[in-house]
Amino acid sequence: MSPPEFQRLIAGVTQQLAGRPLDGSLAAWLNDTYPADGNAFRELADACRSGVAAGWLCNREGGGLRYGRIFKALPETHGFSVDVVDMKDMAGPHHVHPHGEIDLIMPLTEGATFDGHPAGWCVYGPGSAHRPTVANGEALVLYLLPQGAIEFTPA
Repeated sequence: MSPPEFQRLIAGVTQQLAGRPLDGSLAAWLNDTYPADGNAFRELADACRSGVAAGWLCNREGGGLRYGRIFKALPETHGFSVDVVDMKDMAGPHHVHPHGEIDLIMPLTEGATFDGHPAGWCVYGPGSAHRPTVANGEALVLYLLPQGAIEFTPA
């Protein structure tokens, strides 16, 4: 897996997300279309693990958090930026999602959760905010941000 191959893989997902409202119905659609026990989910998770191992994903570190933006919002990713973080039993920095956020949760430890969600997808609507938290072990989380918009704020 290389960054261009990863971009093509992600673009297959973002193509179906472009222009859709970021809400609970999108989360349900993602979990039905790309379930955590399905081949597409496994392919995405394997690609993320491969990218981390190769050093082109999560290539920055701070405060116990490994992270990195692999793609800015591009036409090829249908206007979504792509970030991946590696977190273990911690809360990350508080931030606001001006246009929303789509998260793919890939536990590295069985039973690990992201903001209380198990393996799968969660969607935050425009204007939402949180302190992203991984509990019960370690997980990779892929973030799709419309227009790459994120605003870090005091907790």
